[in-house]
Amino acid sequence: MPVSHVSAPKFTLRFFLPQYWLTWLSVLLLYTISWLPYRLQTKIGKGLGWLLGKLAKSRVAVAKRNLELCFPEMSAQERQQLLNKNVEYAGMAILEASMGWWWPDWRVRGIGEVEGFEHVQAILDKGKGVFGLAIHNMNLEICCRIAGLHQPSVAFYRRHNNPLMEYLQYHGRSRSNKYMIHKRDVGGLIHALKDGEICFYLPDQDYGRKRCEFVPFFHVPDTATTTGTMLFAREGNCETVFILPLRTDSGYKIVFLPGLENFPSGDDKHDVTRINQRIEEMIRQAPEQYLWMHKRFKTRPDKEMPSLYAKS
Repeated sequence: MPVSHVSAPKFTLRFFLPQYWLTWLSVLLLYTISWLPYRLQTKIGKGLGWLLGKLAKSRVAVAKRNLELCFPEMSAQERQQLLNKNVEYAGMAILEASMGWWWPDWRVRGIGEVEGFEHVQAILDKGKGVFGLAIHNMNLEICCRIAGLHQPSVAFYRRHNNPLMEYLQYHGRSRSNKYMIHKRDVGGLIHALKDGEICFYLPDQDYGRKRCEFVPFFHVPDTATTTGTMLFAREGNCETVFILPLRTDSGYKIVFLPGLENFPSGDDKHDVTRINQRIEEMIRQAPEQYLWMHKRFKTRPDKEMPSLYAKS
């Protein structure tokens, strides 16, 4: 059965209608900034982070709550410092997306490095697919471009609601991806793995109570964690690696780490617990870079339980 790729959106004259003018203005501004020296962009990214902190207060509040739940051992001052740094990184993530979409290959290679690819190569040499479990660090967009220049991969894809942004996003991400599969195309990802592809998957967000187990994550004992990971690992004739995207002093590094032994084990609850433990270890390497603005603990074991994000 052939894999169903996401079709490339086509440019259309309707993108010049007034409803898209604000999008064009934003895109042209980001494109212009993307050609500035990298060090200057990091300073602009700090400024965008400051602006984000003023305009996206609800998202900052989510990040603050997540840090309270995950790092109760820290003092309030330490968590505030971590939050401030995280918001700064969120501002830089906007520019990192434009870098990933529009920078020429030579410039991406100049700030990027790949570490641990031997773990991937060992699986490919067996004729198997590589099921890469990545975490939502905010630099993932540019790091995926770096990884794709080393060896193109396949990824799940969520379409953008704005048709113009969808056009730009798709063509930006496809610069180093082999192809993309719609996020609901479970069979497509399984077949890509069976074809021996490197496939990226992100198991570290709250996807709801369907097909999940409630297991510990940091200090939250009942975190909804997808069991879809085991479905792909069982059906895809593949082996897993973990993927850690990092921003460094000199640029970016994407690190491939060994997968879990005896995985999947047949015990989904045990396996997702191990996945969360490994993800926690990776996050702790650079907690300021993680996407804390996502409501990771939104789904409760009992629907009647109060939300962990309820305002006091």
